[in-house]
Amino acid sequence: MDVIDWQDFEKVELLIGTIIEVEDFPEAKKPAFKLKIDLGPLVGIKNSSAQITKLYKKEDLIGKQVLCVVNFKPKKIGPFFSEVLTTGLIMGDEVVLVMPERKVPNGSKLA
Repeated sequence: MDVIDWQDFEKVELLIGTIIEVEDFPEAKKPAFKLKIDLGPLVGIKNSSAQITKLYKKEDLIGKQVLCVVNFKPKKIGPFFSEVLTTGLIMGDEVVLVMPERKVPNGSKLA
């Protein structure tokens, strides 16, 4: 494991957003969804690709809040640009989304 300074961690912008739209992503190499996430008034609505199809159904994701890295460069995945990284925890070959234990305002920053 690499050790980083606190200043390095402070560069990563981790914000809470609410999933407002979910679509299938058949062009992805690994099964994934295309998400639209409302990250609050300062960041707005952003796109994200997430490999979470094993544990989550599209209809169950609407309204869920997730923790996102918002200051990575957009990543082109096939014909789609993923603008934020939706965080998750790897559990074998599945991904469990990182979510707050209670509803917080969109755009809230990880402390």
